[in-house]
Amino acid sequence: MTRDKRVLMIGLDPRVVDYAALPVRLDEPTLRAGLAADEQRLRDLGYDANWLLIDRGETAEAVVSAALEKQRFDCILLGAGIRTVPPLFLLFEKLVNVVHDKAPYAKICFNTRPEDTAESVQRWV
Repeated sequence: MTRDKRVLMIGLDPRVVDYAALPVRLDEPTLRAGLAADEQRLRDLGYDANWLLIDRGETAEAVVSAALEKQRFDCILLGAGIRTVPPLFLLFEKLVNVVHDKAPYAKICFNTRPEDTAESVQRWV
């Protein structure tokens, strides 16, 4: 049953995204709408899902760590905006280790674009 499955989706805050560095055309309003749609789709499927939007590394590790200490999650998604942009690779690596340390019981998944977030979660929970 998905009703009792808690999902944390970690992504860059749209205010700090370098849109020129992305391999696809995207802007802040479109990204915000996509994130909201992803969250709503997961909720419609019965998941307790929320985005945690982070900066480009200044406080990201501490923010993710605090969120994982606050509550237990069944699945944690690390968004493509962190994972696929080469200048953010070190941040991605650090966040994987924070998740591994603070939530070793949680499944980890990755989306490839905003529109496949639900499918990414459904693969694991």
